[in-house]
Amino acid sequence: MSKVADLETCAFPKGVLFDLDGTLLDSAPDMLAALNTMRGQHDLAPMLLAELRPHVSRGARAMLAAAFPHMAEPEREARVGPFLQCYERELGLHGGPFDGIEAMLAQLEAAGCIWGIVTNKPEYLALQLLPLLGWHERCAVLIGGDTLTARKPDPLPLIVAAQRIGVAVADCVYVGDDERDIAAARAAGMPSVVALWGYRTLEDDPVAWRGDVLIEQPVALCAACAWPARR
Repeated sequence: MSKVADLETCAFPKGVLFDLDGTLLDSAPDMLAALNTMRGQHDLAPMLLAELRPHVSRGARAMLAAAFPHMAEPEREARVGPFLQCYERELGLHGGPFDGIEAMLAQLEAAGCIWGIVTNKPEYLALQLLPLLGWHERCAVLIGGDTLTARKPDPLPLIVAAQRIGVAVADCVYVGDDERDIAAARAAGMPSVVALWGYRTLEDDPVAWRGDVLIEQPVALCAACAWPARR
């Protein structure tokens, strides 16, 4: 059950950490452009955005599996590097923040909340995106999938991110659209928000992830009472 703050205790968190792809950023169009370039090299028809979108939060290998389902796994593995290179050329050209994200971030900042990003995307790619989005001076911490010795669903990235922004783990909230996000938050002892606007497959059951709060649209998080109650 969602643990939303009651009216008497409504308050924005001291710190908020976000997943990137599928939570803050609708990056699927950039990913699609990269994959369709690669499909064209194999004389394959372009993939549709709706076909790719459910797989984006699961990383490069899942997207390559969706784009090249008949290719053997070792062949797809060899294309991870070329895909990332191709994606880097498309970075920020087609996608952008989800509707309501900018308003939500502005509200958090106005409330004195510190926010940052913990993603499984390679750090060098995430760092390139920040200035394109105008977030490089606003985002207090960025941890990528290769920044530390572990990545989500391991809790280490969330714990380290909280330490770097100087906020206790229990006083942070993690927002993500994938089961790994919520599992990492739970393992860290950090309250969580399930971003239902993100990327999911038909088989996903967000309720079963046991996040503290499930939110349909980013704009809902402009209200203090939408956030998990402080423990």
